[in-house]
Parts: sequence; structure tokens; C-alpha cells
Amino acid sequence: MAETWSGEFYCVKCKEKREATGEIRVNEKGTKMAKAVCPVCSTNLNRILGKA
Repeated sequence: MAETWSGEFYCVKCKEKREATGEIRVNEKGTKMAKAVCPVCSTNLNRILGKA
């Protein structure tokens, strides 16, 4: 099962912070990122969490 992260994401389309739950992925540089979907406008949200 994939690791998840719950917290605040910034939605670029709404220009507001939104509470969401996202799946944690590691990008090619080795940085952990949480990816979710905005509950208001359905835009993809990203949150950088730091080094893996």
C-alpha cells in the first residue's frame, strides 16, 4: 500500500491553501512529494516534503 500524507496544499488555480490527502512519491532527484487533487476545482496539487 502506498504511503499517504494529509495536510495543506496550495492550489495555484484557486490561489488558496486547501486541506487534502495525497499519495507520497519520490521524484528523480530523490525528493519526496505528495500529490493530491483539489477538492474545489479538481486541479492537481503538489507539496514538496523534503529529501527521501
